[in-house]
Amino acid sequence: MKTNTNKAEVSGNALAAAGVAQSPETVNELIARIRSKDDKVRGPAWQGAALAGASAVKPLAEVMMDPDFEIARAAKRGLSRIVRHAGRPGAKREAKAVAAELVQLLQSPHALVRREAVWMLSEIGEDGVIAPMAVLLADPEAREDARCALMRFAGRQATSAFRSAFLSAPEDFKYALAESLRERGVKVDGYPSPKVVPSRKTTVGEPPNQ
Repeated sequence: MKTNTNKAEVSGNALAAAGVAQSPETVNELIARIRSKDDKVRGPAWQGAALAGASAVKPLAEVMMDPDFEIARAAKRGLSRIVRHAGRPGAKREAKAVAAELVQLLQSPHALVRREAVWMLSEIGEDGVIAPMAVLLADPEAREDARCALMRFAGRQATSAFRSAFLSAPEDFKYALAESLRERGVKVDGYPSPKVVPSRKTTVGEPPNQ
């Protein structure tokens, strides 16, 4: 089967397999190409961004806020390529480095960046990223993304994060947190799932008219 892989990507993959990191100059070049108005330049740039590594995480996150939709989307796609590449088998050190950069993005002033970061961390992060992710459970602009992303983590640490968040959460968000806790086997009184609450009045269980 034919592929669209070019010589540059083949060479880059070989370097990645050997554990060779790209230089800051290469990251700068990547950002410049992603900012290009020419899709023939921008497209191959984000498609081959996987090898840029942890050093490109923050620069790409900044470009995600570009007013040009296509440029912003290219930056997001490029960052996703980096995350997926870092999450490959046998690249634990690389995944840890990328995750560390993503954790810092959780404090971004831009909600879009925070939301994307929390999802990407759920793909490659280990238990150490749960606590900083859980901080976003109190973030009105990112709390639902954080809740869903944290559901990808098994174990007591994530469950404890949901418990803690539930205690101080506003009423409207307690229902979602209660649902997450129930799915993890924790009994929660009140705050029923919206799935079982009738949206319209029914006559089920009412005595027939006499």
